[in-house]
Amino acid sequence: MEIKFQTDVGRKRNTNQDYAGLFENQLSVPLAVLADGMGGHQAGDVASHMAVHDLGQDWEQTTVADSEKAVQWLIKLIQQENERIFEQGQSQAEYMGMGTTIVSAVLLKDSFVLANIGDSRAYLVRNQQLLQLTEDHSLVNELVKSGEITREMAANHPRKNVLTRSLGMPGVVDVDVSSHTWMAGDYLLLCSDGLTNMVSETQILEILELDQPLDQKIDTLIQLANEAGGLDNITVLVVHFDTQEEENQ
Repeated sequence: MEIKFQTDVGRKRNTNQDYAGLFENQLSVPLAVLADGMGGHQAGDVASHMAVHDLGQDWEQTTVADSEKAVQWLIKLIQQENERIFEQGQSQAEYMGMGTTIVSAVLLKDSFVLANIGDSRAYLVRNQQLLQLTEDHSLVNELVKSGEITREMAANHPRKNVLTRSLGMPGVVDVDVSSHTWMAGDYLLLCSDGLTNMVSETQILEILELDQPLDQKIDTLIQLANEAGGLDNITVLVVHFDTQEEENQ
């Protein structure tokens, strides 16, 4: 299993409110976390950093190694983090209303568990296909689901950045959690909307299927997002479940 990630400020923003991290627990089980913060001043930076750092720090102390416990841990910790970020947002005027998306993956021996809130996405590449595994918690996605607009209309909708769910909301927030079996050769992509708003899914699939080192593929995806305008911060995290890993287990 090979895991790489990179983040880039893009071409239009002064600061990078995206944050990502990779952590291992006591049993060397990896956790990948990616967050895209929102809020004025440096509030978005604070929220995304808190989400990634706090989950990672707790994960490093755990001995979780199966899917069911990973689901329970993710729901519990993300709920706790929602409360922490909300409280921090209430504590200082400049942090008022801050929040963040989150998409995270616990990478197990033969499966992975995803948890997400917001519009940062997880995709699986298998058999020359790119499959979106997460659902955007956004106003535009709700309009698509209800049939009010098409997916094509959604791509350029003026309110496409309005989220219906994020970390940092008052009360209990619903966490989408799902378990998936991986196969040798699969790629798992976690990314912020700075990538998906700029680079088509067809292009993403083409790049991930190239016979190149993982670092180079990630560099190319970020470069394409910037060439398309780089309107937002861009963060890309890719996991390659390679053949050797499966044979060794």
